[in-house]
Amino acid sequence: QVQLVESGGGLVQAGGSLRLSCAASGFTFSLYAMSWYRQTPGKERELVARIGSLGGSTNYADSVKGRFGISRDNAKKMVYLQMNSLKPGDTAVYYCNAVNGPTRSYWGQGTQVTVSS
Repeated sequence: QVQLVESGGGLVQAGGSLRLSCAASGFTFSLYAMSWYRQTPGKERELVARIGSLGGSTNYADSVKGRFGISRDNAKKMVYLQMNSLKPGDTAVYYCNAVNGPTRSYWGQGTQVTVSS
């Protein structure tokens, strides 16, 4: 059974840091690109960061470039999102996503991140 389980969310003051983790199971993790998305009420889910299956390529939303870093550990089947210099605008539910081609896409349940001003 495919599972993506996010953790590490919480409440932090503006300027602070959080590290999100996503534990994967039930599929061949090293074959999947991994991403973090976020969503706020009434808005579409947006891509925050993506990392290639072997970790060699990354890309970021313009709004988080220079502040967030995505990484993965294929041996542990984990993907991480290091979030620094957090802003109130980063408040959202953050979701982990695994994708391999147009038909294989899995989502986690999400973890809430709240940044207070």
